[in-house]
Amino acid sequence: MRVIVGLGNPGREYRETRHNVGFMVVDEIARRHGLSLALAPSQVPDAMVAKRFGAEPVLVAKPLTFMNRSGEAVAALARYYDIVPEDILVVVDEVDLPFGRLRARARGTAGTHNGLRSIVDRLGTTEFPRLRLGVGRGDARRELADHVLSKFEASEQPALEEFIIRAADAAEMFAVDGIAKVMNAFNPEATAPDG
Repeated sequence: MRVIVGLGNPGREYRETRHNVGFMVVDEIARRHGLSLALAPSQVPDAMVAKRFGAEPVLVAKPLTFMNRSGEAVAALARYYDIVPEDILVVVDEVDLPFGRLRARARGTAGTHNGLRSIVDRLGTTEFPRLRLGVGRGDARRELADHVLSKFEASEQPALEEFIIRAADAAEMFAVDGIAKVMNAFNPEATAPDG
């Protein structure tokens, strides 16, 4: 079984912020399959989960910890469901990508992302796939934390739904075919015109 974990912050005030695009992707996958997210078993505190059964079972999850403690829920999910890091896709916002751009990686450092840093610390490895969703850096004069905790601009709203749909497509591809296929299909260099 593979797991798709969308990162975000719990609470209504964070619902539509850039930091919560991971939650938006999990919600889209749940919507597609008629899944209802519910509290995880007691051995996995602070997470909402839903499981899709079938030939390719997949678990979707949203940690209910704040972003900088996401690793607690992810590590507990991995232990409880006996899932290796290579089968956990973390869906996360990325300020170093322009809005609307996706980038999948099989492994890598946490960079400046506190959610990824927490997962690396708790899993004890950087060997887990991640799907980074570009939210842009915003105004250079603005604090980065303020930018990621802000809602999308009105000018971005028309493209946001399509962005989340593409990201959910990529996450579902991971669940069936693995991260290499996602990288080939969705990374910018994979879709750039020959030149």
